[in-house]
Amino acid sequence: MKRLIVTTVTGVAMAFSAVSAPAAAAAPGTIAWSSCQDPGLVAAGAQCGTLQVPMDYRRPNGKQLRIALSRVKHRTPESAYRGVMMMVSGGPGLPGLAMSAMGELVPGHAGDAYDWIGFDPRGVGTSSPALSCDPGYMDFDRPSYVPVTPRLERTWLDRVRGYVRACGAHNDPDLLANMKTTDAVADLERIRAALGVDRMSFYGYSYGTYVEEVYATLHPDRVRRMVLDSSVHPRDIYYRLNLSQDAGYDRSLNAFFGWIASHDDVYHLGKTQAAVKNVYDRQLVELAREPAAGSVGPDEWTDIFQLAAYRQLHWTLVADAFAGWVGHHDGATLKTLFVQIGGRGNDNAYAAYLAVECTDTQSPTNWHKWRADTWRAYAEAPYFAWQNTWINAPCAFWPTPAGKPVNVGSHRLDSMLLVDETLDPATPFEGSLETRARFPAATLLAVPGGLNHATTLMGGNACVDGKIAEYLSGGALPARQSGKRSDLECPLLPLPVPPAGR
Repeated sequence: MKRLIVTTVTGVAMAFSAVSAPAAAAAPGTIAWSSCQDPGLVAAGAQCGTLQVPMDYRRPNGKQLRIALSRVKHRTPESAYRGVMMMVSGGPGLPGLAMSAMGELVPGHAGDAYDWIGFDPRGVGTSSPALSCDPGYMDFDRPSYVPVTPRLERTWLDRVRGYVRACGAHNDPDLLANMKTTDAVADLERIRAALGVDRMSFYGYSYGTYVEEVYATLHPDRVRRMVLDSSVHPRDIYYRLNLSQDAGYDRSLNAFFGWIASHDDVYHLGKTQAAVKNVYDRQLVELAREPAAGSVGPDEWTDIFQLAAYRQLHWTLVADAFAGWVGHHDGATLKTLFVQIGGRGNDNAYAAYLAVECTDTQSPTNWHKWRADTWRAYAEAPYFAWQNTWINAPCAFWPTPAGKPVNVGSHRLDSMLLVDETLDPATPFEGSLETRARFPAATLLAVPGGLNHATTLMGGNACVDGKIAEYLSGGALPARQSGKRSDLECPLLPLPVPPAGR
C-alpha cells in the first residue's frame, strides 16, 4: 500500500505493468474478447476485451466507463475445470491487466484448472477514462522531503495543494467521486455477471486484499476460494496504516544495510551495519548539495532505496546501484532506476491511488495533526516518515467528499487463505491477524521474521507457494488454531547472494 514504488523494476514487477490496447467495444453487459497486443499476454495465450460499467452506480443509466480485461483460459479438461480466478492488483492504482498470466506460476500446474482474469481497475491504465492530474509531479530534484525549515514545509504544502487543484481541474468530477473500493467491488460484480458465473475465486496482493475483504463482506455467497497476500488492516484505512508503515520501512532498510555489510568483499561500503548506514547518510547530505547526474537528489535517492525496504528480491539491484554511486559516481544508473520506479511523466497510478485513499474514508483535514504525527514517527523512522506523509498529504485537501468504509467481516464466507510475512513493512502483520479474526473461515499462513511485502508466486518460497497450490487444487485449508495467531508457518527464504562476477 503506498505509491507504486516497486512495480516497474525487475521481472517481479512485469506481471503487474503490461499494457494492452483495449479491444473493440462490446454491447453493454458483455465482453467482446479478441487478441491482445502486449507480448507477455500474447505469449500466455490471453484474450483481451472491455466491459462497460456505470461511472456512478446510483445512476446506472448515466455516464459509463470501460474496464479493460484479459483472460487466460483453463488448460485442463472440462471435468477438472474449477471456474474463474479473479486477480486483484494492489496500490491502489496499479494496473492488473497482465495478472491473468500469473496462473502459470502456481506450482504443479494447479493454476491450469482456472480461467485467470486480469483487469485494470476503473481510472487506471488502459481502462477509460484514466485519471491524471500533473504528469510531471514526480520529477527529478524535488524539494527535500524532510521540512527542516518552515519555508521548506510551505513549499511542499504549496506543491500538494497545487496537485489537488490539478486533480479537480483535469478529471471528470463524477469519476473522482466514484473511485471508492465499493465501486471496485461493484465493478467486480459486473464482471462476474458478464462472465456468466455464479461464483468466482480471487487472488489479491496488498490493497487488492482490501478489495477482497470488502467483496467477501458484501457478497460472501459469490466467493469460491480467496487468497489474500499481505492483508490490509480493515480498521486502519488509511491514515493510521500509512503511519504504521514508517517504522517497518526503516527496519527493512536497516536490515538491508546489515546484509550489505556481510558482503563487504563485494560492495566495499562498510563491514558493519552502522558503517554502511553512515555511508548512506552521507550520501543524503551530499546529494542535497549536488544531485547525482544533475537529477537525483535526496528524495529520489530515498525512493530508489525503498525498493530494498519493500522486498529482499531487490537487494542486489539496489546494492549494485549504491556501490556504483559511492565507488564510481555512477549517477546514470540511479537516474534510470528512478525513471523506472518513480512515475515520472505519467502520474496515472498516483492520481488513482489518491482518488481511492482520499475518498474511501476521511483523512484528517487539520495539517497540524499531520505534522505532529509525522515528526513523532520521524523520531523512530527518519528515512521514510516524511516521504510517506508527502505522498499521502493530498488527502488532507482532497476536493471530493469521503465516504464511510464498509465494516469488514462475515460469518457466511466459506473459504479464505491469508498469507503474510510477520515483518511485512507495507501492510503490517497485525492486518492479517485482524482480517483472520473477522472471517471465521479464514486460515493464516505466516512466514515468521519475513521482511517481504506481497511476493507469493514470485518470490521463490516453495513452502508458501506449495500451500497455495494445494488450496487452489482441492480447497482444503490448514486447521484453524485457537487464539490470535497464525495457523501454519513456512520458513524464511535464505538471504540473497550477490551474483558472481558482479
